[in-house]
Amino acid sequence: MTSSTPMPGRRERNKQQKLERIISAASELFAAHGVDEVTTQQIADAADIGTGTLFLYAKSKSELLLMVQNHRYERSLEQGIEASKSAKTALEATMALLVPIIDCNRKHVDNGRFYLREMVFGDSAEPHHAEALRIAALTEQAIAELLGTHRNLEAPEAATIARAITSIQFLAMATAADPALATAEVARGIRAQIAAILPH
Repeated sequence: MTSSTPMPGRRERNKQQKLERIISAASELFAAHGVDEVTTQQIADAADIGTGTLFLYAKSKSELLLMVQNHRYERSLEQGIEASKSAKTALEATMALLVPIIDCNRKHVDNGRFYLREMVFGDSAEPHHAEALRIAALTEQAIAELLGTHRNLEAPEAATIARAITSIQFLAMATAADPALATAEVARGIRAQIAAILPH
């Protein structure tokens, strides 16, 4: 007889439903108005909860943005990893992995740049900040694995180059402030820099 995962209790289901409403409300408001123009009260009202309840899930507006963007970035990373599987070279595989993340960052340029700033300068004790750093580390790890597969690099060298690649990506996304700049244009600049540092 096989054991099955027990169904979550009512309390856990209610917490998950509130979390989903908060993410949905914050995501829509941030996308429509930008993080600077949205208040926590507006998010609470849109999620149909009190502000006190809202702060149980995220202690600040910055943490709310991190929570929303973390959810999107992780999905984008998953898409990139899947896309990289059919690539034939290290450069193609790396770009296949990165393009969905670049695109996610540019859905709302100001919010994307705010997210990157919070990753660097935010409170590392906050759980959503820690989650952002975890996703960044997963991105580095995935790139290192691609380099190991396509270039037969030893793990330490692959990890070092992966760190350099994510630094290139981070800086390019943070400085591409013009909303008219397309994902493909940002990706082309990143690709050229990655090509220059990959071992030949």
